[in-house]
Amino acid sequence: MAVVETERHGQVLVVRMNRPERLNALNTEIRGELAQIWTDFRHDKELEVAIFTGTGRGFCAGEDMKESLEKGKPGGQRPAIEDPFMSGALEKPVIGAINGFAMGGGFMLVERTDLRVAVREAVFEVSEAKRWLLGGYNHGHVANLPYPIAMEMALGFRFTAQRFYEVGFLNRIVDAAELMPTAMSMAEHLLTLPPASRVNTVHMMRHMRPAASPEMQMLAEALHNHGDKDDLMESRAAFAEKRKPNFKGWKDPADRHRLPTPQSARAKYR
Repeated sequence: MAVVETERHGQVLVVRMNRPERLNALNTEIRGELAQIWTDFRHDKELEVAIFTGTGRGFCAGEDMKESLEKGKPGGQRPAIEDPFMSGALEKPVIGAINGFAMGGGFMLVERTDLRVAVREAVFEVSEAKRWLLGGYNHGHVANLPYPIAMEMALGFRFTAQRFYEVGFLNRIVDAAELMPTAMSMAEHLLTLPPASRVNTVHMMRHMRPAASPEMQMLAEALHNHGDKDDLMESRAAFAEKRKPNFKGWKDPADRHRLPTPQSARAKYR
């Protein structure tokens, strides 16, 4: 059984993650398959639009915690080839058809899509604050959401599909039976546009999204190293063992009050 399945519908490609027993968690195999599929889609002269979805109750649960614990380090292994969908090199539009849980890395997959339709039962979570030393500070900013909602996202609160629709993160919410027909209808609309207009408009819209300044990126890099990195694996072990984590925080408690600043980060990383 393939961990990612594809279907061709004329000029539309359906990409379906297929590890339902793991809520389509991202292990090395699925990351590699997606990178190859998106590369092939990018260069296929007959395909113009993709619909990205999952099998079962989850769109994607994010990082495969079991694999991370087996390897003794957080995060999945990078694919052997660049994934144009994740890198932003994919010129063709992608419609997200979110069929269930979209957590952590799964949320990041949703965030890369250009149009989004979700089932009413879908649940979303930006999980970085639970698994790393810095929460997902940039996601709400990129989505142009108000500060308190962006903060709620960054600190790992969960969102229903209804809430995300209300704040403008989703285009449609539908019953499960209408998920793929709605996504396909959106794809068919895109195919009525002149090809250059479709590609150019998507490209322009993507580049108009807010981005962190180089100074803020350096601050984020500094904060990713501000704390006890043993906590990264402890969070994963606690999740896998279904227990409360035992975090250390800082080797030197005084470091809590020595937070990097944009100025100190710039001096260190420039």
